[in-house]
Amino acid sequence: MPCVISSPSTDSGKTTLSLLISCWAFSKGIKIQTFKVGPDYLDQQQLSSIGQPICRNLDIFLSGEEWVQESFFKHSLKYQFSLIEGAMGLFDGLGSTTTSSTANISKLLNAPVIFIVNARGQVASLLATFRGFRDFDSELSIAGIIFNNVNSDRHKKLIKEVFKNEDIEILGFLPSDSKITLNKANLGLVSPLDNGKEIDVEYFANFAERNLDVFSLIKFLKSPQKKRFNSVNFKHLKIDKSKPIAIAEDKIFHFQYPETKEFLSEIGIPLISWSIYDDEEIPNEASSLIIPGGFPEKYADHISNSIKSLNSLRKFRKNGFIYAECGGMMILGHFIKDKNGNNHKMSGILPFGSRKSKLSVGYRYIEGLKDTPIIKQNQLIRGHEFHYWEIENNLSELDFGKAEHQKKLSYPWKIKSWDTEYKNEGFCDEKLHASWIHLHLPSSPEVAKNFIDATQTSSSKHF
Repeated sequence: MPCVISSPSTDSGKTTLSLLISCWAFSKGIKIQTFKVGPDYLDQQQLSSIGQPICRNLDIFLSGEEWVQESFFKHSLKYQFSLIEGAMGLFDGLGSTTTSSTANISKLLNAPVIFIVNARGQVASLLATFRGFRDFDSELSIAGIIFNNVNSDRHKKLIKEVFKNEDIEILGFLPSDSKITLNKANLGLVSPLDNGKEIDVEYFANFAERNLDVFSLIKFLKSPQKKRFNSVNFKHLKIDKSKPIAIAEDKIFHFQYPETKEFLSEIGIPLISWSIYDDEEIPNEASSLIIPGGFPEKYADHISNSIKSLNSLRKFRKNGFIYAECGGMMILGHFIKDKNGNNHKMSGILPFGSRKSKLSVGYRYIEGLKDTPIIKQNQLIRGHEFHYWEIENNLSELDFGKAEHQKKLSYPWKIKSWDTEYKNEGFCDEKLHASWIHLHLPSSPEVAKNFIDATQTSSSKHF
């Protein structure tokens, strides 16, 4: 059974280790199906960038246990080897619980844990850390351990001495090396789609071969042999293939799950790429538009000068259906305010501006306030937030005038985290849904059906 790469805490080296193993396998002509625990886009993009199969997210809170199992077995069975990269610390999940944690995934899939630990400044304390995690949950199997930031033979020898009587396989010692250090930004790793540092696959592969017991590791990467999944069937839906969906996808907007596009294609909806970065007009044949999350704040000046794209978006608003998440919602407002207080003009479709704020991150419980293109009244669904931005509705600051395409807007839903009260959030009408919330459409049949119905009733005659 494939292993789960986990650690005591974030920033211990899980993604680096996963990349080292994947690069080594790629150098040997071995395909590895990778998975990432949690609602992560950036680690997932790194693991998808080195010539291996697309990395898949496994998230119990968002998708449910059944979908996680089905996705895991469906994709891991395609290849001889697989691995799962965990999130945060091994037991960190929803709020203060272990729900939806890496440990939760490990037990659900019966996958052993390979532990990577930051050994800098520690020797005997490493044993206390390991025993604490091993004994915290007797149902969990920690099958191997790798030590990070081990920079001398003496340090390595001392660690071996401390662990000599433990029933745990030591699978490697990783020295510090700037060439395998991944660039970071305020939301995590810098995306390879957003001018991030390109992975030197050959260097990573050689580094792995020198510092990991790769031939012992490989036994923890074998994919399961038994088929245990059933795909959700949407064949009963009537799809009008003359109504394609345009998707914003470029170096600005790329926070989307690969399963979303695959799901839409599988049910017969044509998909078209649209790039705001390249100042493209929305394709005339598109009847609906998806604007996923991304980094519009980083490219705010560039977007404000993408006149063709913004004009096209305003025209599309007249008849097309728009679905926007997080950063995608930000460009529907009047402006994005940069760190110097300068307003960069956006499309002006929605009555707000965006400005930097404190981090808003975590899972969200969602309840529908009315029937909308995405959610029905009283319907309960789940999503997640991850942004440093807030919206301001002080229209006195706006000089762009009231747009003719403004329609009557309302809140689609109310949201809460595990320890807060519900609050109203988002914007919607019969042809638009915009929110800070990220959803996983393919694993939510009811929401997916609402979304598909909305796309099928939109008109492509918006110009």
